[in-house]
Amino acid sequence: MSAPEGPPDEATPAGRGGVRQVVGEDFSLAESIGGLRGVLESVAPGAVFVAVFVAVGGLTAPLVASLAVALVLVVARLVGGTPITQALGGLLGVGVGVVWAWRSGQAQDYFAFGLWTNAAYAAALLVSLLVRWPLVGVVVALLRQEGSTWRADPWRRRRYTAATWLWVALFVARLAAQLPLYLQAEVAWLGTARLVMGVPLWALTLWATWVLVREPAAAAAPPDPAPPQR
Repeated sequence: MSAPEGPPDEATPAGRGGVRQVVGEDFSLAESIGGLRGVLESVAPGAVFVAVFVAVGGLTAPLVASLAVALVLVVARLVGGTPITQALGGLLGVGVGVVWAWRSGQAQDYFAFGLWTNAAYAAALLVSLLVRWPLVGVVVALLRQEGSTWRADPWRRRRYTAATWLWVALFVARLAAQLPLYLQAEVAWLGTARLVMGVPLWALTLWATWVLVREPAAAAAPPDPAPPQR
């Protein structure tokens, strides 16, 4: 659930505190995606790569443009005095994509790391379900500092299991849509699919998780008994 996804453009806002939304009393869409800056840092490098690739062709120009954008975003945070962890994570992901594509000479390998990351998350979530420790439950329990007591609560176990399956569906859907495009070297469509299935699906799945795992409202207190009749 924490991150859902490899950079550059499907990087999940988990590291930005977005995951903490699932234990809040209210759900903030802006916080779940890291705000406007968070969306920009998640989307811009990949979008620029695809745009330059379509417009110019070749491999060098798109890779340089994407890396330059990621560097500018890091510098912007440094200048603004804001935490750079998120931007550095994006830069690292872009760097991996750039190196893989440069070494292979294949533009689609810019997105290969994200595919491997999706597969790894899906596998980890499935294993957690098989061993009856749904990963969403583990994460929520850590955030709420409630230990493993949730495992003795049938309501929580059902909800945490259902929420974990939601994340499995997210990562499997990404792989199902993007892996064929990667194998067919459809770089523009692959980049577009990653943009569409990145931040929007992340935020939607996080909201659905919040709906599932939020604590039920406390039962209304019974009315005060009427005073005895004299």
